[in-house]
Amino acid sequence: MIQNILSIVISLGVLITFHEFGHYYIARRCGVKVLRFSVGFGKPLYRYVNKAGTEFTLAMIPLGGFVRMLDEREGGVPESLKDQAFNNKNVWQRIAIVAAGPIANFILAVVIYALVAMLGIQSVAPKVGDIVVNSPIAQTDIQAGDEIIAINGESVHSWEDVNLVLASLIGQTGSITVRYQTEGLSSQQEDVARLNAWLVGQEPSDLIGAFGLKPWRPQVEPLIDQVVEGGAAYRAGFLSGDRIFAANGEAIKDWSHIVAIVQASAGKMISVDVERNGREQNLSLTPNSRELNGQLVGYAGIAVVPPKWDESLIRERNYGLFSSFVYGMEQTGKMIALTFGSIGKMIQGLISVDNLSGPITIAKVASASAESGLQSFLKFMAYLSVSLGVLNLLPIPMLDGGHLLFFGIEAVRRKPVSEKIQNLAYRIGASLLFALMAVAIFNDIARL
Repeated sequence: MIQNILSIVISLGVLITFHEFGHYYIARRCGVKVLRFSVGFGKPLYRYVNKAGTEFTLAMIPLGGFVRMLDEREGGVPESLKDQAFNNKNVWQRIAIVAAGPIANFILAVVIYALVAMLGIQSVAPKVGDIVVNSPIAQTDIQAGDEIIAINGESVHSWEDVNLVLASLIGQTGSITVRYQTEGLSSQQEDVARLNAWLVGQEPSDLIGAFGLKPWRPQVEPLIDQVVEGGAAYRAGFLSGDRIFAANGEAIKDWSHIVAIVQASAGKMISVDVERNGREQNLSLTPNSRELNGQLVGYAGIAVVPPKWDESLIRERNYGLFSSFVYGMEQTGKMIALTFGSIGKMIQGLISVDNLSGPITIAKVASASAESGLQSFLKFMAYLSVSLGVLNLLPIPMLDGGHLLFFGIEAVRRKPVSEKIQNLAYRIGASLLFALMAVAIFNDIARL
């Protein structure tokens, strides 16, 4: 729980600070007096007032922030300061100030992705392990052992790339091209898979599997590396170096096989045959049990010797300073397009609202990405920054996009939208946002 909290606080704290700093910086450049720059809501934990009279605060609830500017619509403004009021700036300056927040999030995403590129990107090539029958990819001639090169014209270098391309295909109907390389052949081949309202209305947890692809994985031999002291395997007499070759009379050739047997045998004795120092030995293992997703699952307290990957499948891409920022801009552009596209498909009903996620899911993903390493956490932050920027650009009153909509209308009509219409729109926008948040939180709880 502590890791979940710290991960989400760090992520949101950085992203919100950059978003609000975008508003603050452009407001100051446009000559607007900023009264308060707050990160978080609620009771202030820290306060600082600079020479310009702006109060910087760090508040107790780190789930948002705001920049409060001098504005005649929010109270009286002295005559000497009226030229510094937000509402007295021309429409293009107001548009720049409001748009600066989301743009700051996109710039931050570019910088984070560039940093990831500078650190070097190591990934596993998308080599096919197996094909799922009656799936879209089963319509092609792609076989186990082939490497996916491109999908629908988008080059892919890893399974992460494949997943992102497939996310953009949700809800599509029609033919898509898949380019692949067959081991032993120098030339690449191309085939066509047909989609029919692919995954419409569903909440897919495995896009790659739904497309019909099973990633290649090295066979994990059932060779024990470590035995947890005091665990079920320790009590049964297992030792590091034991090779499991049978369980309850079934031949064991792969680690996943013995894992499945152990998990299905919580509290039940298993007769296990191992090879130790060239001799066969029979051990009686009674797995401990723990609850997982409402079911009792067995576990023994043993770790396997890690398998060796084919080095030819480990791809490493290194970038210089300039190329890193090019990569950052490309990745940010892809994520912006994917996020806007997903929202559009949700509005059309092609993507279920069950896919909406709230703070609980965000916290879990933040924690999981932090556990996976620095690069994984940075990628999560970049994607979250893009999501925050896109969300704020939606033309919903209460959001930056709603203000931009009104200012855009003002720029065309050359007079502002009436206060009465704006107030009505804000109430509707607030109701819509609260409804979306309620659905997202409900989805979070349902996933738990």
